[in-house]
Order: sequence, then structure tokens, then C-alpha cells
Amino acid sequence: MIRTFALSLLALGIVAGPASAQPKGDPDWPCVQRKVSTLSPGSVWTGPDIAQAGAWGDDFEAASLAQKIASRRTELSDVDPMIDEFAAKAGADKDKRLTRVYAGVFEVLNGERNKVIAGIARYSQGQRRMAERIRDEADKISATKDGPSAQDAREMPKEASDLETKFAWDRRIFQERSQSLTYVCEVPTLLEQRLGEIARRIQAKL
Repeated sequence: MIRTFALSLLALGIVAGPASAQPKGDPDWPCVQRKVSTLSPGSVWTGPDIAQAGAWGDDFEAASLAQKIASRRTELSDVDPMIDEFAAKAGADKDKRLTRVYAGVFEVLNGERNKVIAGIARYSQGQRRMAERIRDEADKISATKDGPSAQDAREMPKEASDLETKFAWDRRIFQERSQSLTYVCEVPTLLEQRLGEIARRIQAKL
């Protein structure tokens, strides 16, 4: 019986403990993708100096465009026409104002990315606590079934039956959450890619 539950835990990947499955450096980062804690505006931008362009939030039209094209609801195919329209109206200040647009896009996407990374850490902590609970439940089931109090191995004590039900339910939740985490882990990378693509499109208009 102990072997049965040990194999169940091995299938979940939680027998050896959470630390063994985590990359070195941050036990709360469960993703295969390398964690990049912070981004800098210059990581994908080779255009004019952002600081000299002025505060993007003070330029209503630049801020409005930045928020619109940063949104993942806006298709990338729609970004170029929006930038072209803005640039045509900007006149002699085109480069400065387009730089403000990029600064706004960076702040919006980087802020969203930071929230996702923090959420992944909380998610990972919850999974680690659940893994510990599942291991504890498996130990209790084995002790109940194989301990000296079990008089007939063919008759499962009610306590063991209740524990098995809870164990099966927790294991299912753990597996579903692990599958969901695979997709969540892709979000920071997708945001970085969107930022880089928008930066490239803005720079092409300078």
C-alpha cells in the first residue's frame, strides 16, 4: 500500500519536495522559462532618449495611443495604421512624441508583466503547500491501512476511505493547477515579445 501511494506521488512529481523541481535561485519560480525579474526601457529600444522626450503621461494623445496598442485586445496588424496616423499629426515633434508613445507602452506592458510574475510566485507557493498536504495525506492513508489497528485488510476502515477520497480530490486539483501553470508561465514571455514588436514598429517610423 505504501508503494501504491508513493508511485502516485512520483507521478505528480512531488515526492522529492518542491525544491528539486525548481530552478536554482528562486524556489517560487516554477516555470521552465528563465525568470527575468525586471525589464529596462532600453532592452528593446534603440531610438531617441526616453528621458529627454518628456513625460508620456502629460501628452494626452501619446498616452491614449500607448494604452491602446499595449492592450493585447489590439491586434498587432492594427498597430501600424495607428502609429502612422499619430505620426502624421505630430509634425516636427514626431520623433519626440513617438518616443513618448513607446515609453507609455513600456510602462503599461512592464507593469502587467510584473503583476503576472508576482501572481506566478503566489501560485507556486500554493502548489507547494498543496504538495505537502498530499504527501501528508498519503502517509496517513498508508498508516491507517497498514498499521496495527487494521484488523482485516479486505475491509477498508472508514477513516482510510475518507482520506483516500480527499487525497484523490487534492491530487486532481494539483494536476489541473499544474497544467494551468504551464500556460500562465508563457504570459511574461508573450508580453516581452509584444513590447519588442511594438518598439520595432515605432522605431521604423522615426
